[in-house]
Amino acid sequence: MKLRALKIGEHIIRVMIPGLWILFLLVASCRPKYQEHRMEVTATAYNSHVNQTSGDPRITAWGDTLKPGMKSIAVSRDLIDSGLTSGVEVKIEDLPGTYIVQDKMNRRWKKKIDIYMGEDVQKAREWGKKKVVIRWKTPLHENPVHKKESGSGPHKP
Repeated sequence: MKLRALKIGEHIIRVMIPGLWILFLLVASCRPKYQEHRMEVTATAYNSHVNQTSGDPRITAWGDTLKPGMKSIAVSRDLIDSGLTSGVEVKIEDLPGTYIVQDKMNRRWKKKIDIYMGEDVQKAREWGKKKVVIRWKTPLHENPVHKKESGSGPHKP
């Protein structure tokens, strides 16, 4: 009886271990592979006002429409090469929630973000200019340095 139970146990192990290994490989290969980024930048704030932009103050440089209450940021163009393209989700240290890159700034700015504050000019003035740490993710298969400025769909942080 013990010999028969031992043989049954060996058979189960021989069948199950390769199956579990295949299952593990399938699950591991399905997970999205992201590279996490972290950077200190200068953060200012902006509003939907004619005197703060050229053209319609609600339309971004990438063609998105801004509405008060949205958690949106504009990025300096040098940050686009780091993977901060249109639709990328960004966490800003010490601020709740996730912000979406929806606008790009004038070429003169470097290592800077602009946080959208709707039509609340006072709130933007109170924010002022601060150093903040931002975090975002890019898919591993992309090389952010060679990515075009046009961007692609949302990426989760």
